Amino acid sequence: MPDQDSEFRLRDRKVLIVDDDPEVLASIDSALQGEGALTQTCGDGNSAVRICEADPPDLVVLDMMLPKRSGFLVLEKVKQLPAAPRVIMVTANEGKRHQQYAENLGVDGYLLKPVRLEKLITLAQDLLTGKPSA
Repeated sequence: MPDQDSEFRLRDRKVLIVDDDPEVLASIDSALQGEGALTQTCGDGNSAVRICEADPPDLVVLDMMLPKRSGFLVLEKVKQLPAAPRVIMVTANEGKRHQQYAENLGVDGYLLKPVRLEKLITLAQDLLTGKPSA
């Protein structure tokens, strides 16, 4: 008999997905919900910060290029919160400088677009369960 964790890898975990591309937002939202995550979505940096301050999620999946406030500024702000969530940044920008900057700000994971949803889910699960990621 399979244990419930293998059935839904992100069961009851609160995840905020931040991306200004509605198709990317919808596909990540659908994939994470399929793993049992309680998802919330928004399309700009200011909304992301407001949501994290009001009701901190366990995890934020964060696009780098956002209207109103960049992913870097969102990352910097949410990592200063008392209940700072884990953050996975997703970006189409392949520059190492950006990744190093995100790491300096405390990002927990960094994935290039197009993101393989299976890889995103595995990384999210590893971060939320405290397993070292590969």
